[in-house]
Amino acid sequence: MHGFPCLIGCIHGTHVRILSPGSSAGRDYVNRKNFHSINVQVTCDSRGLITSINAAWPGAAHDAHVFRSSAIGTNLDRHHRSLENGVLLGDSGYPCRTFLLTPYLNATNAAQERYNDSHSKTQCCIERLFGVRRDAFIAFTLRYGRFIRLKPEKCSNVIIACAVLHNLAKLWGEPEVLPEDELRYVETPAYI
Repeated sequence: MHGFPCLIGCIHGTHVRILSPGSSAGRDYVNRKNFHSINVQVTCDSRGLITSINAAWPGAAHDAHVFRSSAIGTNLDRHHRSLENGVLLGDSGYPCRTFLLTPYLNATNAAQERYNDSHSKTQCCIERLFGVRRDAFIAFTLRYGRFIRLKPEKCSNVIIACAVLHNLAKLWGEPEVLPEDELRYVETPAYI
């Protein structure tokens, strides 16, 4: 994928809106954009299949912390020995490691600019993943103030179930969902 040998996938985080838990722990769920959420970490392959998901952390948790604490982060940290073991691509919210490549923050030469360009083109697969199924499953919907109306623990289960449904839809060749603003032009069948 765009010049990255041994790539095992891309990693990215997203925030899924939830209702305030209402307890003193509720402030832990307020993210940097000042709304209650669960910080969801996802890895995907080049086909857009979700290869791992972590939906256990409140919105205030930093992406780097979620990664360090995740099963994939722990496994790579303990067992990764060389490039042949594979690498992940992540954005600048993650630490650059031998198994997790991030972009140069300030590219200073043509080689670094080419690297950043390839990194960005490859990282698009996971950003596309969030966009494709966002309207299909409520757990990935962040627009228009929608949120999951369950306790945080149950929200995590719903998010993981949505990831499974996403993978099944991809494997079965289901069509991608149209963005909401395009849906108004699609005729509704009479039986609905």
